[in-house]
Amino acid sequence: MSTAPHTWLRLHTSVPRTSARRAFTIVELLVVIGIIGLLTSILLPALGKARQQAFATKCMVNLRTLSQAWLMYASANKQSSCPGRLPFSNSAVGGTPGAFYMDSGTQYRPRWYELLGDVVKQYACANPKAIENDNWTIENPLFLCPSEPEWVNSRNYPYGYNHQFLGNPRPRTDGKWINWPAKADRIHAADTVMAVDCMGTAAGKATVDRTGYHVDGGHDPWALGNKAFLVDPPRLTSTSDYADPEKRSAEHRSGPDPRHFKRANAAFCDGHVAAMMPGELGYTVKDDGSYGIDGNNRMFSGTGTDSDPPPIR
Repeated sequence: MSTAPHTWLRLHTSVPRTSARRAFTIVELLVVIGIIGLLTSILLPALGKARQQAFATKCMVNLRTLSQAWLMYASANKQSSCPGRLPFSNSAVGGTPGAFYMDSGTQYRPRWYELLGDVVKQYACANPKAIENDNWTIENPLFLCPSEPEWVNSRNYPYGYNHQFLGNPRPRTDGKWINWPAKADRIHAADTVMAVDCMGTAAGKATVDRTGYHVDGGHDPWALGNKAFLVDPPRLTSTSDYADPEKRSAEHRSGPDPRHFKRANAAFCDGHVAAMMPGELGYTVKDDGSYGIDGNNRMFSGTGTDSDPPPIR
């Protein structure tokens, strides 16, 4: 049986596909790429700011934990010979008070954050050693600032303790301690900084003269983070101590690091944390970025007044 001519034509003649998808032109592709680029340029800074804000918040949480441990430490120390004593910055080499902590091991000359970590059963290092060693690094993120992830050295540490007013066991020239023991009942807790984001002795230098961080514990007074586990108060005198006693001068003073949107997180002795500019904390900052020594110690002295730091003699 033969197929009708019109049926054969319908079966074997191709019909144009009017619904076929049309490809993008080069111009259209360029427009799409441009739109994506524009959206990226708008969103990336916002995402970066959100990330930095998250770091600043985590830093606040860390400092709040340490400040609460500070309160617990002060409350727990009720020895009859020294009731309510405060943590000290770190113990000196000879004849030192409380030179070891034992719960996770033995640490030679533990620093203030290790003493506070011991209170809440958190330890900066899993295997502390009974030897003097400035190059060991911190493993526990509780003790670190996420905005400075490379600052993990135990000496060149991201948070500085208010050592001059809250516990400085270095010896004076007459053989007594500069400021130890310090007593909790003498501190105006809500008005007194316990610890703050710190850049160490780089604070005394112009911004352009500061050098890079030393994760190996290097003793470079121009480097960011050098001796930053101690912060000097805003105003220093000719008889006051310095964070780095080997270089006791205005040029080598320690100071806060405004690493969070031009602010430093400051933990207070009552447990609260605030983001503050150096000037709000009482520091004077020169036009070149260096910190002076003629600030106001009201937020560091423990008395709510602009008191001189304890003298070294």
